[in-house]
Amino acid sequence: MSIPTLIVIYVALLLGALCVVGIYSEMRRRRFGPTHSEDRIFRCQTCGYVYTDDADVDRSRCIQCGKLNEPIVF
Repeated sequence: MSIPTLIVIYVALLLGALCVVGIYSEMRRRRFGPTHSEDRIFRCQTCGYVYTDDADVDRSRCIQCGKLNEPIVF
């Protein structure tokens, strides 16, 4: 084998190993990372209290003052 062929094989193996480590790291991050919450965020128009409710609720009653509020849209 010539020296340029050995260098190409060496670099290819290092890049392959780096790709495997990157894919493994991304899989671990997704598995153990926090999941996205499906709850909606509400802010009361009267008292300013911020709270969450289920995703299927269009309007939610404030826990502190009882006013119905629309969800916050980001």
